[in-house]
Amino acid sequence: MSRYLIDQYQSLEVYVPGEQPRDMQYVKLNTNESPYPPSPAVIDAVTKEAGRLQLYSDPTLMELREAIAGLYGVKRENVYASNGSDDILNFAFMAFAGKGGRAYFPDISYGFYKVFGDLHGVNYTTIPLEEDFSIDPEKYHNLDGLVVIANPNAPTGVALSVEEIEGIVKSNPNNVVLIDEAYVDFGGESCVGLTTKYDNLLVCQTFSKSRSMAGARLGFAIADAGLIGDLDRIRNTTNPYNVNRMTLSAGVAAIQDNDYYMDNCRKIEATRAETVRRLEGLGFTVIPSKANFIFAKSDKVDGGTLYRELKSRGVLVRHFESPRIKDFNRITIGTPEQMDVLVTKIKEILGV
Repeated sequence: MSRYLIDQYQSLEVYVPGEQPRDMQYVKLNTNESPYPPSPAVIDAVTKEAGRLQLYSDPTLMELREAIAGLYGVKRENVYASNGSDDILNFAFMAFAGKGGRAYFPDISYGFYKVFGDLHGVNYTTIPLEEDFSIDPEKYHNLDGLVVIANPNAPTGVALSVEEIEGIVKSNPNNVVLIDEAYVDFGGESCVGLTTKYDNLLVCQTFSKSRSMAGARLGFAIADAGLIGDLDRIRNTTNPYNVNRMTLSAGVAAIQDNDYYMDNCRKIEATRAETVRRLEGLGFTVIPSKANFIFAKSDKVDGGTLYRELKSRGVLVRHFESPRIKDFNRITIGTPEQMDVLVTKIKEILGV
């Protein structure tokens, strides 16, 4: 840190992403990427667009917004797209809470919520999860600020129903409720349908997980046209060209090839169920998940030791040091072959 950084930012705690080590070849189950590649149509679209990189991308993102609107049954003006869903979350904290404003989100959830709250000087309150790591929706009723809920939640994978989300939205008519649906395609229920009924609901999704484009950086939001306009206002005062030509082209192709990606999601769900069965057979406790990962612990080995022993054997999972969840590891669901390696290495560690 230099002596020139202003006081406002000197105490910020940064978001720590999952490891991307290069010292050896790993079975990588730590960052919730898809184990399946983009569709051939996406690869073809990117290849063709690469020859036009001398031109700026479309600042209106028109073709992509129209494609998303068509898939989700909304109007173009109800769709916002940006450089990853993190970009959308950042703008939402800025636009709908801001310095001195209020925000509420779970104490165990996506780590960037706290980072964005601190970055923008938001007075945020973290609401503890229940003993079973579920969210009590009534604790989010009748609040006085931005409400942010990952659904399914991360790192637990636990999901609320659409009815429970609607109760939260109805009880906060003067606040924006942001539902972060990064993992919804793996068995959760989307709240997109509620956006035509409530003008305070912002639903955020990403191409990083279910659409195999984590490296492309593309996210989108669906909401009332007024909220979309608010996000566009901030985007256009920072970087109107924030989605590059190749990513825009890839996004359109991915939406048009939606069946390919949803089929992959069903494969991941099946692999998830089989992995849970095998881990529970080894005595693990596994939190019921609607995401492309599971949250698991063993009474035979603590979470940190399991993480380190797996890493030494070429398997990466995600471990968190927070006291309440330090015994757990978050395990991304890979291919069946990758999960075979995981289970084999766990058996080695447990000596069974």
